[in-house]
Parts: sequence; structure tokens; C-alpha cells
Amino acid sequence: MPPRALPPAGTRKISVGSASQQTNSSGSNKVRPGKQAAADRRDRIAKLRADEQRREKRMKVIAFSIAGVLVAGTIAGGTYIIVDAQNKQHAKAEAAKAPIPGVKTWDNLTRNHVQGTVNYPMTPPVGGDHNSVWQTCMGNVYTQPLQNEHAVHSLEHGAVWVTYNGKATPNDIKVLSDKVKATPYSMMSPYPTESGTITLSAWGTQLVVDSATDPRVEKFFTKYVEGPQTQEPGASCSAGAM
Repeated sequence: MPPRALPPAGTRKISVGSASQQTNSSGSNKVRPGKQAAADRRDRIAKLRADEQRREKRMKVIAFSIAGVLVAGTIAGGTYIIVDAQNKQHAKAEAAKAPIPGVKTWDNLTRNHVQGTVNYPMTPPVGGDHNSVWQTCMGNVYTQPLQNEHAVHSLEHGAVWVTYNGKATPNDIKVLSDKVKATPYSMMSPYPTESGTITLSAWGTQLVVDSATDPRVEKFFTKYVEGPQTQEPGASCSAGAM
């Protein structure tokens, strides 16, 4: 068989390199699956971090807002307490200046601690020598007569002592009881031998009224509960005789 004729020199084409280049060129435009997954994961993480930062920012805003409200409320509450206390002090100071019609006073009362019974010049007594143990007077309402000597010691500490006889009505007793129970440094008890229906006593001071609704009762409490007549300011009215 005669040999196959070859094409003339210079007319043969070698296409191996071209195919290789085409393959590489087409492959370079495609993103590999592993790289795409990594990129997606980074995007998700970035989004989660951004969401978390926004949540933290919102929580901080809420926390600061709540704190602001609490601080404002605390300041307002503290201001109210201070103002209320100042108003009460002012009212007490003004009441202390104003005379109460019908009030009797005694000066130069002795203050010795003694044992036994003391003969007082007024009924109920408003001062003088007394027992070393005071009567508990933190808004206590007693249903039996008290020992004078213990009660007088309480007056020395700034208490107001409310007494009544058989002329007082059940309503008088209830109104006075409610007032005393709400007022530290006061006490109440029956006093059958007193001449007036209702008697309010403080150290060296006394007022007799016919009814618990007499407006002077409130004025007497305002002026004399731990008032200017107190001989031992700050002395206890608790843990005494009962």
C-alpha cells in the first residue's frame, strides 16, 4: 500500500493547546460549591451579628428608659416626703403659736421620781412628782383607769393623755379612740372622777370639752403632742407600764 500523503508543510494545525486554554477559560468563570457555601455562611453570621447588635442597642435604650423612670419616681417620691414633712412641721409650728381657747396652764411643776401615791392639785394631774416608770403611750387606748403617777411621767415625755367620764357617749369614745390609735405619744383611759366630760392633758396644760367633735381637740393634739411643753424631748413612750 502506498504511504498516505501528508499535508504540505505549514498547513498543519495543532489544537491541543487551544483546547486546554478553552477548558481553563470556561472553568475559571464558575464558583466552586465549597467556596459558595463558605461565603453564604459568612453572610449569615454577619447578619446574625448585626441583628444581635440591634437587639442589644434596643435593650440598652429600654433599660436606660426604665432606669430614668425609676430615678424620676424616686426623686418625686423623696421630694413629696420631704415637702410633706416640712408642711407638717410648719403646721405644728403655726399651731404652737396660736392660743387655744379654754386651755389652762400650770408652771413650776416638780419632776422628782417617787414611790407611792402623789396628791396632785388638779384632776386629772398634768405634772408634778411621778413614778420612775412611764405609762406606755404609743397610741394606747386603755379601758381601765391608769395610775396617775405613771401617766404623769408620760406627760413629761411629751404625751397627750385623753380621759373621759360617764357622760361621754359611745360615739365620743370611738372618735377619740380612733384619734389616739393613729397618734404616737398619746394615750386614752376612763377617769370616772373628773368633772369634765372629756379632758385633754399635756404637761402643765389641760383642756376640757363636752364632745369629741369639738374642733379644739384636733388643735390640742397638733399643738401638744411632743409640743413645746415637753420636758424631756425625744424620751421614749414605749416599753412602759401597761
